[in-house]
Amino acid sequence: MSEGSQTIVDGKPHPSGDQRFRVLEATMKRHQYQPNSLIEVLHKAQELFGYLERDILLHIAHSLKLPPSQVYGVATFYHFFSLTPSGRHTCVVCMGTACFVKGAASLLSTVEQIAHIQAGETTQDGGLSLSTARCLGACGSAPAVVLDGQVVGYQTSENLGQQVTQMMDHPQSKVAT
Repeated sequence: MSEGSQTIVDGKPHPSGDQRFRVLEATMKRHQYQPNSLIEVLHKAQELFGYLERDILLHIAHSLKLPPSQVYGVATFYHFFSLTPSGRHTCVVCMGTACFVKGAASLLSTVEQIAHIQAGETTQDGGLSLSTARCLGACGSAPAVVLDGQVVGYQTSENLGQQVTQMMDHPQSKVAT
């Protein structure tokens, strides 16, 4: 429910007035504010806000009557959730056994050197976010990466370096994989 431009949360307007909280509130209400709906609620929050900032995690903890440490623990345990905004482009390097044996560490190093960031960071201009995954499930095409949501296998440092350079040179366009 809305009063003027403010969003109603727990019977009171959310201080930010952000309408996305209304959708998040509906999700929690649909799950009857049950603590065991935490992962579903976090997914919805990530979908709505793009990432899970501290205020959102605290709001969810309060609404589901969970300790903030538990909500934070779940949000940081699962790879899908992000506590920082993603760049316009994303690169996820698989570090699973098959990929690691076939050179994933070299791929990661290449991207870190080109972008001047470490895994888990985003370039200062917001153009590229780099992360790692325990396993992408693409072991047959190792080493594999995910570029802007597309799994790309059989990567070499040279090939990935060219693709990342293209991403950084053309921040508004998607890279052909």
